[in-house]
Amino acid sequence: MISWALVFLIIAIIAGVLGFSGIAGAAAWIAQVIFVIFLILLIISLLFGAIRVPASEAACIYYLNVFMDTC
Repeated sequence: MISWALVFLIIAIIAGVLGFSGIAGAAAWIAQVIFVIFLILLIISLLFGAIRVPASEAACIYYLNVFMDTC
C-alpha cells in the first residue's frame, strides 16, 4: 500500500511542477487532488502498518478458521 502512496506522491510532484510553472493550468488542480489522495493513502498505510497482526499469529488465526483445531 505504501508503494501506491509513493506513486501518487511522484505523480503529484510532477503535476505540481507542470501546473505551477504555467505549462498547464489544470495540472495545479490535479496536483492538489493527487496530493490529497497521497495523504489519505499515507495515513491508511500508517494505520494498517501500526495495527498489523504478526505473521505467526495470523497463521494461527487462519489455521483455527480452516481446521477448527488448536495451534
